[in-house]
Amino acid sequence: MHEVDKGYFTEDNSAEVVISRIAESTDPRLSEVVAAITRHMHAAVKEIEPTQEEWFKAIQFLTQTGHKSDDWRQEFILLSDIFGVSMLVDAINNRKPSGASESTVLGPFHIPDVPELPMGANICLDGKGHPMLIKGRILSTDGSPISGAKIDVWQTNDDGFYDVQQKGIQPEFNLRGVFRTGDDGAYHFWGAKPRFYPIPDDGPVGKLLGALGRHPNRPAHLHYILEADGFETLVTHIFDPDDEYINSDAVFGVKESLLAKFDLIEDSERIKEEGAEGPFYEVVHNFVLAPEK
Repeated sequence: MHEVDKGYFTEDNSAEVVISRIAESTDPRLSEVVAAITRHMHAAVKEIEPTQEEWFKAIQFLTQTGHKSDDWRQEFILLSDIFGVSMLVDAINNRKPSGASESTVLGPFHIPDVPELPMGANICLDGKGHPMLIKGRILSTDGSPISGAKIDVWQTNDDGFYDVQQKGIQPEFNLRGVFRTGDDGAYHFWGAKPRFYPIPDDGPVGKLLGALGRHPNRPAHLHYILEADGFETLVTHIFDPDDEYINSDAVFGVKESLLAKFDLIEDSERIKEEGAEGPFYEVVHNFVLAPEK
């Protein structure tokens, strides 16, 4: 018990009494975390003043959330996402120096060991959607190109699904690829124009969103993980600023600096120059990596 015995539990001193029961031998960080959570949880209960029935409903909600979670579905992560906590934790752990590209949440659909492809390859294997050319440069904060940067990209198909959500329907590694920059730090590859899609909303978190009058949709985006020797790894997206859900992302992942311009190219000379079969979208977006701490 801590130095001061807080006495018997009352409504006024509830948090202090609970915190005082943490043993002095407890790991300091664990003690700090549990004490902070206890203070805020008790403060919330005192502000809300829930009835016994309301509190039991809250317990039932958490129980249902646990029952919905398994090796393929993590409903508690969704719960963290829709409250903006996932993005807040990401922001705290990825503070960047001035000029460096911002991060955003990883999401649940990244997979390891995606084949490395030659620069300029097309990652759209099912042929769905509008062709899209994505290009740019990977730079350091002083503006120098980064050679040998690993670019891991993935996105949904035109139906709004990742390949792992449609095994047997989409080709393996559809709309995924790994590329490496040359000495100029440049990258380019073909994909398909992404579209918005809903986070899984058939569980308790989806029901909560509905009860709050919120939609489950994420605006159209393309995922990136960027790695290079001597630099911090960057997990981020680029977003379509014209998407109808750009200002109401269900998981709060949009940052203004990550808005990219999606240009529709219809000029016949440009189409011929890029070897396209017809009009295509073009996205040019540079990334700036922070030096390793």
